[in-house]
Amino acid sequence: MTVTIVGAQLGDEGKGGVVDLYGDAADLVVRYQGGDNAGHTVVEDGEEYKLSLVPSGAIRGKIGVLGNGCVINPRTLFEELDGLRERGIDPDVRVARRAHVIFPFHRVLDGIEEDVKSETDDEVGTTGRGIGPTYEDKAGRRGLRVGDLLDEDVLREKLAYVVPQKRALAEDVYGLDVDDIEEYPDAFDVDALFEEYREYGRRFADGMAVDASKFLADARADGKNVMLEGAQGTLIDIDHGNYPYVTSSNPTAGAPASAAASRRASSATARSSASSRPT
Repeated sequence: MTVTIVGAQLGDEGKGGVVDLYGDAADLVVRYQGGDNAGHTVVEDGEEYKLSLVPSGAIRGKIGVLGNGCVINPRTLFEELDGLRERGIDPDVRVARRAHVIFPFHRVLDGIEEDVKSETDDEVGTTGRGIGPTYEDKAGRRGLRVGDLLDEDVLREKLAYVVPQKRALAEDVYGLDVDDIEEYPDAFDVDALFEEYREYGRRFADGMAVDASKFLADARADGKNVMLEGAQGTLIDIDHGNYPYVTSSNPTAGAPASAAASRRASSATARSSASSRPT
């Protein structure tokens, strides 16, 4: 069984509660898009749990997966996981190696752009959590993915490439003094970011980072039941919603299909490559 829960409105329909209520039959609960801009509250045995990245089923002991289409703020994720463990819950959450990573400079730039747009009443009303800028980097092929955090040389190389670009954007385009940012003082510091995010990489490397497409395909092949949990709602889908007042991803039901399709495509590519090798 594979079921997808999608919000039909703006995203406050109570999807997290629905997933939690009907998730007993599921073995895995999968988030397939969005980031920590998608808060949901779950109540279990009178206890209230406020989550923004950890899939809802984690409270009921289900395996949670953050898929390829998600954008991951490691700070938020590990704060949530550590908070749940302090309350006696030890969630099993896997994160796709292909999921993109939110950095502090994404959050800074998100806030700057909204402030600039507010001067002409053009603000979109983002959460300011760096979601849009992270998806921009993904589309621009300059983003860092969870898998990049697992290799320190790759992490440093990619930070050294992208951070100066972000600093120039903040300073030269928006006129920001990046050395005077109180909330994120190290947002544009390559060395500081490297030290922090390689530690996240070490935590991800401890069995947490997975090839999500293979992981889910194997689970389905083993007869596991999968519930896919959409974030936000249809009316703010970037392709089908009230553009430009939309989120930066696809909350609609077509989005999770890419996880399964990518596994089949990868296998087909491998077979094609093998058959074309000279003998």
